[in-house]
Amino acid sequence: MTQPPAGHDPGPAPYGPPHYPVPGSEQQQPDHQAGSPQAGAPPAGYPPAGYPPSGYRPPGYPPPASPVPVYPATGWPGQAQPPAPYQPGLQWASQPPQLPNQSPNQHSYQPSHQGGGLRPGQPRPSYPHPEPREYHEMYRTWTYHWWRPVVGIVAVLVGMVIVLPILAIPVLVVGVLVQSGTDGFVDAIVEAASFETVTPAGLLYLNVTLGLLILWTWGVVRVLHQMRPRWLASVVPKLRWKFLLACFGISVVALFAQLVVGILVPQDANPDVAASVNDFTSTTLALGLVILFTTPFQAIGEEYLFRGYLLQATGSLVRNRWVAIVLTALLFATAHLQFDPPLFFDRFMFGLVAAWLVIRTGGLEAGIALHVFNNYLAFGLALLFGNMDQTLDIPDVSWWNVPVTLTQSLVYAALVAWVAKAMKVQRRTHVPAAPPAEESERPAAEQHA
Repeated sequence: MTQPPAGHDPGPAPYGPPHYPVPGSEQQQPDHQAGSPQAGAPPAGYPPAGYPPSGYRPPGYPPPASPVPVYPATGWPGQAQPPAPYQPGLQWASQPPQLPNQSPNQHSYQPSHQGGGLRPGQPRPSYPHPEPREYHEMYRTWTYHWWRPVVGIVAVLVGMVIVLPILAIPVLVVGVLVQSGTDGFVDAIVEAASFETVTPAGLLYLNVTLGLLILWTWGVVRVLHQMRPRWLASVVPKLRWKFLLACFGISVVALFAQLVVGILVPQDANPDVAASVNDFTSTTLALGLVILFTTPFQAIGEEYLFRGYLLQATGSLVRNRWVAIVLTALLFATAHLQFDPPLFFDRFMFGLVAAWLVIRTGGLEAGIALHVFNNYLAFGLALLFGNMDQTLDIPDVSWWNVPVTLTQSLVYAALVAWVAKAMKVQRRTHVPAAPPAEESERPAAEQHA
C-alpha cells in the first residue's frame, strides 16, 4: 500500500465512531465558537455517535452467508448452453434433434419410387402430389398404382353407357307423363328413348343422363383415387369463375370469326336455316325450357368425362400429354356415333383443341365455356329456324364445314391462351413447402386431398 510522504498533514480526522468523544471521559475539549460542531461530532441532523448499535441487523434480512460463489462464464448450474460452433465433417450420431412441436416423420415425406408411394409408417400428407403436376398427370399421387386409372376408365365408360341411362329412366317416365299423359304411354316412351324425333321428354332424359356424369366422375375420383372431386375442375383445385366468364366472352368473339369465314366459303358449309321463324307451340316452349336449364349440365358432364377424368387417367398412365390429348379426342368423336368423315373429323378437332386448352390452362373452364356456348347456339338455331330432329342426328356435311368450325376453335384457343397468360392462370398444382404442424394429429380419414 502506498504511504503518504513524510511531513504530510492528513488534516482533521474523518467523521466516524473512533473519533467521537468517549462518554465519561474526563478529558476536556477545547472551547469552540458558538454554533460550530465539536471536533469528531456528527454534523447536525445525523444520528448520534454509536448508531446503530453493535451487531444490529435490519429486520427482514438474513445474516450474511458464505462468500457469494462466482459462476463461470457459461452461466449458472443447469442453464441451457448454446450449441457449439459448426465443425466441418461433424455428423449426427443417430438422427438430428427434433424441433419443438415436431413429431417424428413430420415434414419428411419422400416417395418410395418415382411417381408416388409412401414409405411404410409415413402419415399421408394433406396434399395429393409429391411434386407439382400438370392437369393430365393429376393421378400421379403418393398412392399411385397403374391399375387405378385403368379401372377408372372402365368404370366411367360403363357408367356412361349402362349405369346412368338406367338410373335416369324415372326422369324419362315423368317427362313422358307430363308431355302426353297415359294415352299411348309405351309408344311415347319408345319414341322419346329412340331420339328419332326430338321430344321434350327425350331431350330431358338425354341431358340428365349426360349431366349425371359429373356426379359419376366425382364418385370414381373419391373412391378409387381417394382424392377430392374438385381436383377434376382444375389444378387450384376448384372452378376459377373469373376465368370461366372470360372464356364465355372469348367464345362470342370466336363465333364472329367463324361467321366471317362461313361467308367466304361455299354455301354447302353452312347449315340449312329457314328464312322465317318456326311456329311457336307448346312443344317449342317445352323444348326451350329443357334447353335453357339442362344444356349446361349436359355439356359440363361431357367435359368432366372426356377432358376431365379420361384426360387425367390416360395422362397419368402414359405420362405424355399429346398421347392423352389424341386418345381423348378420338373417344369424344366416337361417342357421338356420327361417323361421316367430315363430321367425325370436326368432332375430333374440337376434342383436340379443348384437351390442349385444358392442359395449357390447368382446368376445365375453357372447354366448358366453348362447349356450352356451341350447344346453346346449335339447339337455339334449330329450335327457332331449323329442324330439332337434325341436332342429334346430323346428316352428311361438306368438307367445307371443317375450315369454318376449325376457325372458331383455333381463334378461341389463341385468345384463351393469351388471356390465361395475362391473368396468370395456374397451370400446375402447388406443393406446400411443409405440411401444417397439426397434420400428423388429424384423423387419417381427413388427410385426403
